[in-house]
Amino acid sequence: MFKGVYTALITPFNKDGSIDVEALKDLVEFQIEEGISGLVPVGTTGESPTVSHEENVKVVQIVVEQAKKRVPVIAGTGSNCTSEAINMTKAAFQIGADATLQVAPYYNKPSSEGFYRHFTTIADEGGLPVMVYNIPGRTGKNIDNETMLRLAAHPKIVAVKEASGDMAQVMDLCRRKPKDFDVLSGDDNLGLPIIALGGVGIVSVASNAIPKQMEQLVRLCLENKYEEARELHYRLLPFFKAIFIETNPIPIKYVMHLLGRCTETYRLPLCPMDEGKKEQVKKVVKDLGILR
Repeated sequence: MFKGVYTALITPFNKDGSIDVEALKDLVEFQIEEGISGLVPVGTTGESPTVSHEENVKVVQIVVEQAKKRVPVIAGTGSNCTSEAINMTKAAFQIGADATLQVAPYYNKPSSEGFYRHFTTIADEGGLPVMVYNIPGRTGKNIDNETMLRLAAHPKIVAVKEASGDMAQVMDLCRRKPKDFDVLSGDDNLGLPIIALGGVGIVSVASNAIPKQMEQLVRLCLENKYEEARELHYRLLPFFKAIFIETNPIPIKYVMHLLGRCTETYRLPLCPMDEGKKEQVKKVVKDLGILR
């Protein structure tokens, strides 16, 4: 269902901090023109912690309406409050989103049973197929494979964005998962090995700026052309590293600013990088020919 590259979209802001609707629409068009498989608005890269619930739904609506069903839209409507996640997911369903990305509840660190009840309740009540997002580095707790396999048995829980960074866990999950449950990398730099192990794609930060190259990388992997895929992977690896030189989405948003696709505006507590890090990122972007 989710084969390919799904861009974890930035949320462009005007200089006053409001959502830059035109820049967001232009970004959607750029992504589709470049051949992206799908779009994921209002995930971590979309600064979900600092947009209100109303703004969250608004961004999803803008992306859905601009995409016009040309590519699927996976709405970031997660929360560490199950009822809030359900309400936003229902709104995304009414808008016309194709699926929902649901992050593991953060800060409150539920038990395995709590994880299970959270995600299955959203799947039962939200109206959309669910992609679970496992990112313990941000949420404070890993979703273990026994719990993930229980979730995968639910007919509406259809995929995981796996960003644990634990390749042994990913390998075990790919070996044991049902055939109709998709594993996607949540880290650009681990896309190649995760697909080699049985994954089907990447939910990508890098593809905000280089959607065509990311699609090419995943396509080569899925076609078992790993020699060419490795060559492209290592060519892009400096960029993968550069866009995580500081907390995501600060570096990728700076890159998109360099490309003229958004202002360099964040909502506190996120703020611009120092000039030294900016120069490091800018050099990589220039060396790869992303910025001319």
